[in-house]
Amino acid sequence: MIGVPYPVTDTIGAYTQLDLAQQWLQQYEGKRPLYVCVLGFTETGLIPGISAAGATPESRKYTAIADAEFLVQGPSHSAQYPLPPLHQGASPVFITRAVLSGQDIPIWLFDAGLPVAPAVKAIDLGGQPARCLSTGAAQTRETVKQLFQQGLHWGTVLAERVKDGYLIVSECVVGGTTTALAVLTGLGFKAQGKVNSSYPVCNHDRKWQLVCQGLAGVRETDPWRVLAAVGDPMQAAIAGLLLSASQRCGVLLAGGTQMLAVYALARAIAHQDNIAWNPSQVIVGTTRWVAEDPTGDTIGLAEEIGTVPLLATQLSFAASHYPQLRAYEDGFVKEGVGAGGCAIAAQLYQGWDRVQLLGAIEALLAEYEQFH
Repeated sequence: MIGVPYPVTDTIGAYTQLDLAQQWLQQYEGKRPLYVCVLGFTETGLIPGISAAGATPESRKYTAIADAEFLVQGPSHSAQYPLPPLHQGASPVFITRAVLSGQDIPIWLFDAGLPVAPAVKAIDLGGQPARCLSTGAAQTRETVKQLFQQGLHWGTVLAERVKDGYLIVSECVVGGTTTALAVLTGLGFKAQGKVNSSYPVCNHDRKWQLVCQGLAGVRETDPWRVLAAVGDPMQAAIAGLLLSASQRCGVLLAGGTQMLAVYALARAIAHQDNIAWNPSQVIVGTTRWVAEDPTGDTIGLAEEIGTVPLLATQLSFAASHYPQLRAYEDGFVKEGVGAGGCAIAAQLYQGWDRVQLLGAIEALLAEYEQFH
């Protein structure tokens, strides 16, 4: 379903829960955010044809690690883990890095379970890479609980640091839209056919086949059971971080399908375990390539989950000089490492319009091409 956004500002559109969206944006306009990225890995991402975030299964093992290095260091001759080649388009990390460096926004990276440690500083949350969700035993309950508790702790710490600002909370998990579909389905939501992917046409049938395999032995909607069976490490960590941080500051969940799943998961855990949180402090922010993806239904999914405002940057690459950016307009690549949320923050914090944002992204891409 393609939705038409309500234009809250020149560069930000709201698709659900308009009043809550406007209240949140008004509260945090001009406030300095802090950027958080939780990195994780699931063997689901190695399945051929499941993800375009890396041209081969082997390269997808290093996508999150390479993104983390690029976020912190930018273009470099000496990258230990270079950005993996894509079939089409440029990594969304260019959008995120352009905003973070251009507006001097602090970066906090967390390793929730990677096959290899990043080459840049990332706080180890004590997780493990998840097995493929089709096994129905992706993670142990002990690991899931550990990651959640770490998330609760760091949500409090980061909220105190950002004071009256907000957290941009992002992720990098290859194959994560499939684990998102699995968790949402396990929690009882009608999510089939609604998620997005990094392909121009979403591979719904392939995702659904894996989800049905993984959930075959799961009879109850207990969030801990579902998360252990078919989830990924990032989900537990951000669910905890979201619940604790929302009591003290704003939280912009920067992503599409994956962040809607995290929101639903956090709410389910809060309800079941009687954990206090403040949902009015939380929004989901993505790109219009996700919100208006004609091969998914992000808006319908947000409405199915309910209560959460879905916003998207109205950034366009149609007029870009670079074919790898124009590829976004054809459905190649759509979102990642909080690109949409950072684009929203770029206007909210320092008033960048779409022309300034595009200029910063193209300048970064030009710098990158000098090294490659």
